Amino acid sequence: MTLEKVIYKIVSQELWQSARNAGVFTGAAIDLKDGYIHFSTAAQAIETARLHFAGQTDLLLVAVDAASLGDALLFEASRGGALFPHLHANLPMDSVIWEKPLPLDETGLHIFPEMSE
Repeated sequence: MTLEKVIYKIVSQELWQSARNAGVFTGAAIDLKDGYIHFSTAAQAIETARLHFAGQTDLLLVAVDAASLGDALLFEASRGGALFPHLHANLPMDSVIWEKPLPLDETGLHIFPEMSE
């Protein structure tokens, strides 16, 4: 059972375009290293961007239907003991709800689109 209906992945435009071309997202370097694809909930995404993607300009925010991922999606303790969504499989493109640019504001922080829980 998932805790959230929608989960989010912050990813470079280049890597995401490669995934789209392949029809599946196998993960970024950190995902491949850890053995699962890291996601964030709506409540976690802004802090994830601040900690791991500060100042990066070529990013997308990808919204994913959590329920469509089945048992491969686990909510596991991570930063500060909070439960984060981790996908222990590749991400199929048909689970993607939308993808939107994640530009920077004048202070260097990412501007997030509206996210649903």
